[in-house]
Amino acid sequence: MDGNYVITATFVAYLLTMLLIGYIAYMRTSSASDYFLGGRSLGPWPAALSAGASDMSGWLLLGLPGYAYAAGFEAIWLAGGLLVGTWANWLISSKRLRTYTITTDSLTIPDFLACRFNDESKLIQTISAFFILLFFLFYTSSGLVAGGKLFETVFGLDYSIAVTLGAACVISYTLFGGFLAVSWTDLVQGLLMAAALMIVPMLAMNGTFSELRHELGTLNPELLTMLRNTSGEPLSLIAIISLVAWGLGYFGQPHILARFKASRTNRDLTTARRIAVIWSFLSMAGAILVGLVGLLYQTNTIGTPLADAETIFMVLVNVIFHPVIAGILLAAILAAVMSTADSQLLVSSSALAEDFYKQVFRPNATSEDVVKVGRFAVVGISLLALLLALSPDSSVLGLVSYAWAGFGAAFGPVIVFSLYWARMNRNGALAGIITGGVTVVLWKQLSGGWFDVYEIVPGFILSTLAIILFSLITDEPQETVKTQHEAYKKLVVELD
Repeated sequence: MDGNYVITATFVAYLLTMLLIGYIAYMRTSSASDYFLGGRSLGPWPAALSAGASDMSGWLLLGLPGYAYAAGFEAIWLAGGLLVGTWANWLISSKRLRTYTITTDSLTIPDFLACRFNDESKLIQTISAFFILLFFLFYTSSGLVAGGKLFETVFGLDYSIAVTLGAACVISYTLFGGFLAVSWTDLVQGLLMAAALMIVPMLAMNGTFSELRHELGTLNPELLTMLRNTSGEPLSLIAIISLVAWGLGYFGQPHILARFKASRTNRDLTTARRIAVIWSFLSMAGAILVGLVGLLYQTNTIGTPLADAETIFMVLVNVIFHPVIAGILLAAILAAVMSTADSQLLVSSSALAEDFYKQVFRPNATSEDVVKVGRFAVVGISLLALLLALSPDSSVLGLVSYAWAGFGAAFGPVIVFSLYWARMNRNGALAGIITGGVTVVLWKQLSGGWFDVYEIVPGFILSTLAIILFSLITDEPQETVKTQHEAYKKLVVELD
C-alpha cells in the first residue's frame, strides 16, 4: 500500500477517535458549567496533561524544534524559563484560584475578577473579555498555521486548503463537546506528544548523547554554548532576559488557568503540578533534541538547509519510520494543534458568551442560551483566526510569542495580586489589565536597544506598577470585599 494512503488512514482513524470523545462529552454537557469547565470534575492526570498540551501546542513540535535547529543550546534558556514558569504557576495560583472561583461560582477569568472586586459596573468583565478575544485571535491563528504546515508538508496540499482543513478539524469537536471534550482529548494528545518527542530523537541519533555533542561541535562549536549565538557573538542581556521571561506568561494564560478552576479537589492540584512539570521537562527536552538531531541529518545527509526550520520534526518522522508509525507520530502534531486551538476557542467563546452576551446584552439569559451563543462564537472566532492564518509566511513561534506576551502582561500580575493582596481594588485591577495589554501592543511596534526586549517584560513590570499605584491612590476596597478575601484564604487551607 502506498505510504501516503497509510498515513492518511492513520489520520482519519485519529480524527474519528477524537470526534467520538467529543460526542461522548456532548452527551454529558447540559449546562454552562459543564460546557466551559466540565462540571469541575477533572482529576490530576487530565488536569495536568490538558494544561500542558493546551499550553505547548504546535509550538512544541514545530516552533521549539525549529528554534533549536537554528540556535542550538541557546534554546535551553527558553525551555528553562518555561519550565520554571510552569512549576511556579501551579504552585502560586492553582489552589487559590480554584477555591475562589468555586465560592463565587465564576466560570471565566473576567467573571472571577468582577466577583473578586465586587465590580457592579461590569467594566472589568468587558475589558478583560476584549483582550482575551484580541490575543486569542493570534494564538488560535498560530495553531491553524501549524496545522496548515502539517497538511502541506505531508500531503502536498495547497497552503490555504491545508489551513482550512486544519480549522475544520478543530471546530468539529470543540463545537459540541465543550470543556470535557477538550480535556479528555488533551489527555490523549498530551501523552502522544510526549511519546513522539522522546521516540523520534532517540531513533534518529547515531549513538549516544556524547556522540551527538561531538558531531554538533564538529559542525559548529557555538551550537553547544548557551552564552553565544551560532555566529560566536555573546548573547546580550536583552536576549537572555527575553528568552527566560517566557516563563512569566503562565500566570495570565486563560486556557491554562481554566484547568485549575476545573479540578475536582485542591489536593488533586498538588499531584497535577508534579505531573505537569515532569511532562513539560520531558517534552521540551525531546523537542530540543529533535532540532539538534535534525540539524545533523539535514547537514550530513541532505547537504542543504531546510527552507522552513519549523518542519524538521516532520522531515525526521517521514525519513525514519514506516508509514503506519509515521502516521501516528505526525498525528501528534495534529494533536498538539488541536489541543491548544480547542482550548483557546473555548475560552474565547466563554468570554463572548458569559462576559459580553450575558453581562451586557442579556443578563437574564438561561444556561442553555449561553451555551448556544458559546457554540456560535466558536465558529465565528475560528473564521477570524483562519483569515489571519492564511498568510503562508506566518511563523508559529512569532504568532505564539505575541499572544503569550499579551496574556501574560494583561492578566498575570492581576491574577497573582488578586489572589494574595487584600488592599488591591477594582481600579488597580483595571489599570493592570489595560496597562499590561496596551504596553504589549505598543512595544511590539518599537525596535532598537531595550525596545528589542520581549514585550512581556515591560508589559508585566508596568502592569504590576499600575496595580500597586492605582490601588494605593484610590479608595480601599469595601470591608465586605476584604472580609471575603480573608475567608477565601482560610478556605484554601481547609480544602488542602
